[in-house]
Amino acid sequence: MKPHTRPFDLAEHLRTADDVAAYLSLVIEENEPGELAHALGVVARARGMTQVALDTGLSREALYKALRSDAQPRFDTVSRVCKALGIKLVAQPLEKEA
Repeated sequence: MKPHTRPFDLAEHLRTADDVAAYLSLVIEENEPGELAHALGVVARARGMTQVALDTGLSREALYKALRSDAQPRFDTVSRVCKALGIKLVAQPLEKEA
């Protein structure tokens, strides 16, 4: 008898704001184009895509399309999604000044 398995879904493990912040920070550090959009999509699924859609004023379909790994969402979309998720992206210098 084969054991029952299911695919790993990171959205199920993003329970706290700290979890979300750590995940997004790691994604940003990887500096891979498209991964931030995908990561925001994962967080949006964790929080509830329907609610995020309502909070952004975008349709669920538009969010799914904008937040996939091969998408290049406009900054306005990223900003609206971040606001709906209760997170902010922060700029930091690459190197500390001496």
